[in-house]
Amino acid sequence: MEAALRAIYTIWYREFIRFIRERSRIIGMIGQPLLYLLIVGQGISAAMGFRGVPAGIPVNYVQFMYPGILAMSVLFTSIFSGVSIIWDREFGFLKEVLVAPVPRWATAIGKALGGSTVAIIQAVIMLLLAPLINVSLSPVIILQVLGILFLISLGLTFLGIAIASRMATMEGFQMFMNFLVNPMFFLSGAMFPMTNLPGWMSFLMKIDPLTYGVDALRRLIYAGTDPRVLEYLVHYSLRFDLAVVTALTIFLGFLGSISFSRQE
Repeated sequence: MEAALRAIYTIWYREFIRFIRERSRIIGMIGQPLLYLLIVGQGISAAMGFRGVPAGIPVNYVQFMYPGILAMSVLFTSIFSGVSIIWDREFGFLKEVLVAPVPRWATAIGKALGGSTVAIIQAVIMLLLAPLINVSLSPVIILQVLGILFLISLGLTFLGIAIASRMATMEGFQMFMNFLVNPMFFLSGAMFPMTNLPGWMSFLMKIDPLTYGVDALRRLIYAGTDPRVLEYLVHYSLRFDLAVVTALTIFLGFLGSISFSRQE
């Protein structure tokens, strides 16, 4: 067990060091959420407002998007962190890791924790922007939000590891991820409310696990506001959202660890 814990720490530390040494990666991961929040969100808000919201509810479109953008920031960062497996395989580092006298699942957990740590750093930066869009967050709420984001991030990083373990090339991984990640984000309720939608679209949103993460974030972030905001924006109880997110994280943890352990 001591060897496994040492392997988890070593891999986590390596992933963290690689992140802080890649300035272009830091700029990119901060720029993408800002693009959605400050340009896409402001543009849609200016052109169309927040259509469909009942009169008198004090929330605008950018504030509605904010929890979804937090989820988006960890979604992209977490799931694409799996690409490091293909990168390590091409440069021969993965072969050395796989033959090391440590459990392979420990390596998978170390990579998942490394990817999640990077995603949480990005989320903290996004949380610092909350006052700019008139969203007030207490320290307790911030910790609760980070806890949910960590659960989401951990599960998605394990998903990226599971897929990357089966992919031979970087190009194939990125193409598959784009096909998976974009629908997951757009169907999560991050960009539009889950009301007045076609039946098929409502069904797809309900089977999208990220929907429940975004729903939980909205409940926490707007818990102290007008009760009508929660009534309009939130669709499930926090307990149910947490149960879905936790179950998914555990399932993807097993899936990612097994897939990584079985690769040649």
